Amino acid sequence: MLESIKISNVLFLDIETVPLVYKYSDLEDDFRKLWDTKFRFQQTENPETLYKKAGIYAEFAKIVCISVGFFNDKTFRVKSFYGEDEKQLLNNFSHLLNEHFNRKEHLLCAHNGKEFDFPFLCRRMLINGLPLPKTLNISGKKPWEINHLDTMELWKFGDYKNYTSLNLLATVFNIPTPKDDIDGSDVARVYWENKDLERIATYCQKDVITVAQLLLRYRGENLIEKTDIVYI
Repeated sequence: MLESIKISNVLFLDIETVPLVYKYSDLEDDFRKLWDTKFRFQQTENPETLYKKAGIYAEFAKIVCISVGFFNDKTFRVKSFYGEDEKQLLNNFSHLLNEHFNRKEHLLCAHNGKEFDFPFLCRRMLINGLPLPKTLNISGKKPWEINHLDTMELWKFGDYKNYTSLNLLATVFNIPTPKDDIDGSDVARVYWENKDLERIATYCQKDVITVAQLLLRYRGENLIEKTDIVYI
């Protein structure tokens, strides 16, 4: 199946998310009560410690960076949408999908994308009052009509209890690690304490490149050379 895919039809992506507020104590009363209700069975943990998970829940977090990559002739082009204004970066990303990746042969590819990136994007778009692009809107579609690739799901080979990180697979396949500066657990700190969106975008771009490299490995093809990566 992978061999039949035209690689230039694939848009590789990764998102970076942070809690809407940095600390549990910063939550407004209504949100604090709702957070406590959601995790009422885990209240043995310190609330501030438990709140460190907030960045993975779309109701309590926001997207601060979306990086994408695609093959164009002999180059791999990488672009990031990032900033404080989540609605604007989501709108810019939607425009890219609607204008350039909207045909039935186009696919979106992410690592753990079906469990995280794709649904998170959809939820935050709706929260921000934005319509879902056709390639993300899977409502009413049959499984074979959904053009989403997930490099983690592909690695499972039907073993649904298995989770394998992108970093581990990069190491296994001798792909340069994307975690040479920060990893996902550092993003909230870098955003809220250091205010360094550029650093987050750089990290996000590395993940996108690694996802593309991993798919190439799955297809038995050569990796992208550094000289063939173009940042736009």
